Amino acid sequence: MYYAPGIEFGLGSLPLLSDAKTRSISAENPTGGKGIGGMAIPNPDDPDLPYSGNAVDLGQGWKVNPFVKPKAGETITLMDVKGSGIIQHIWMTTEENWLGNGRASILRFYWDDEEFPSVEVPMTDFFAVGHELYGNVNSIPVAVNPKSALNCYWPMPFRKRARITFTNDSNQDIKILAYQITYAETEIDEKAGYFHAQWRRGTTERHNPEFTIIDGVKGHGRYIGTFLAWTQLSEGWFGEGEIKFYMDGDDKFPTICGTGTEDYFGGSFGFPETYTRPYVGVPLKHSSDSGPPKWSLYRWHIMDPINFSNDLKVSIQALGWWPNGRYQPLADDIASIAYWYQSEPHTPFPQLPSLEERWPR
Repeated sequence: MYYAPGIEFGLGSLPLLSDAKTRSISAENPTGGKGIGGMAIPNPDDPDLPYSGNAVDLGQGWKVNPFVKPKAGETITLMDVKGSGIIQHIWMTTEENWLGNGRASILRFYWDDEEFPSVEVPMTDFFAVGHELYGNVNSIPVAVNPKSALNCYWPMPFRKRARITFTNDSNQDIKILAYQITYAETEIDEKAGYFHAQWRRGTTERHNPEFTIIDGVKGHGRYIGTFLAWTQLSEGWFGEGEIKFYMDGDDKFPTICGTGTEDYFGGSFGFPETYTRPYVGVPLKHSSDSGPPKWSLYRWHIMDPINFSNDLKVSIQALGWWPNGRYQPLADDIASIAYWYQSEPHTPFPQLPSLEERWPR
């Protein structure tokens, strides 16, 4: 793929030399500026330099400021750069697990001075971690590694500006937020769309067991991925429902119709075990005496993107079985992330649910 001069992907492109300029943003270089990384000077009296005491013997340049500490209710800017370029990798972590702050931590991405974010997601769900429960993810665009390392490699082009914010929506300070955002300064082809991601949550009902993953998308684009955090509120199997893609004026019936939930996520005849593959996976199957069964599922449309010209809606059914062999409509709790590229401007997202409405069961 070639849509930014000097930026191609895959082993075969690595020998090709490039005029693109690689930059990386972290707490040690919050602007990504050239030649200014790791300049913090140890000062044990400065609470904003968390490792000053550790580095006091070695001095400047020795891991003085490796993370930030967002206060309760605070929004901080992780990235704000002007010009054209493309984000290539994001890594972040908060302490040793995310319990209590995964869905309370909100990421928002803004492209080219837009008023409304193109990405608005709870941190952990964005990286295919459902219910704030760890599950190893070993896929092409997303990797989740022990103990709490979150990585994504979705290409994110921008033409004028890229701004990313992090909101701590909880009533507790976050002691550690470490992050690294690697990008390249380069021109972007006029055909390149902008990266978008949106989180939703809802409970299906027996009279209408259909969950909307995304709708209201207007413009020219391609749908590239689905993540679901599924909480079973009904006993038995939950994965007979079909996923449906309504595009470009579809009304009652979709253009693309799946054949079952396990089919869409690359499995068959149930999910007898967890798995994580380059494009499909079920990294979490969680059962306990204190709560209902919980699942995390992902499908990346990297080799088979869903192209649309004008509009898009995606939904999935919640279906199981009655003992008599008929389909059982299910009332289940489903949260989702939809990932897609599109031309701008985009339709503003629905209001993000409150922290209480985002909280895992």
